[in-house]
Amino acid sequence: MANPLALAVLACLWERPMYPYEITTTLRERGKEDSIRLNFGALYAVIKQLEKHGLIGVDRVEREGNRPERVVYAITDDGRAEAVGWLRELVAVPAKEYPAFETGLSLIGLLAPDDAVARLHERIAALDADVAAREAVLSSPQVRDVPEMFLVEATYRNAMLRAEREFTAGLLARIEDGTLGGVDRWARWHALLSRGATPDELAAAISADLAPVSQQDGGEPARGLG
Repeated sequence: MANPLALAVLACLWERPMYPYEITTTLRERGKEDSIRLNFGALYAVIKQLEKHGLIGVDRVEREGNRPERVVYAITDDGRAEAVGWLRELVAVPAKEYPAFETGLSLIGLLAPDDAVARLHERIAALDADVAAREAVLSSPQVRDVPEMFLVEATYRNAMLRAEREFTAGLLARIEDGTLGGVDRWARWHALLSRGATPDELAAAISADLAPVSQQDGGEPARGLG
């Protein structure tokens, strides 16, 4: 199974048997929804898959008065082994992810340089606000005395946000001062577009600009606007 919610369910049941709503409540109370996408409907599907694979099982069925039955699940020995192996892999092995910002950067040439600059300024402002809000939570009286071990994903997230902010500010500065390699070509192509260049004219300009790059041994692959 590859759904992180499944690992979160196994982690909860590692502590003690729980029923589905209790699992959701526990994860939310511990702030895990900032790291794991929680959805009550999806949780039931995950539980059924875990049960199907023998990683959890029904511990007991409870009923109080006229209320619906409540199925309490417990982790199995196979479930414990699966959780440990899965977590070891997550911690030890860097996985290729596809962040939305990375996708945007890979296609940023579709925006005119001035437009890209404006959008990067917006991103920096949003990152600053996000970091400030998260740090305010971490320094709040409710969280201040929580051992750092139980906040490690939050401190990791803040470190990643600060690193992204530093990278974005550096990229922005290099676009604005013209020291980013290729920014002159990027501006020239969009100038052609703004003057009404035909697709053939634009393609010819891009091909001419990138020809020396594509012919270099071991160089980066030649790219156009995207």
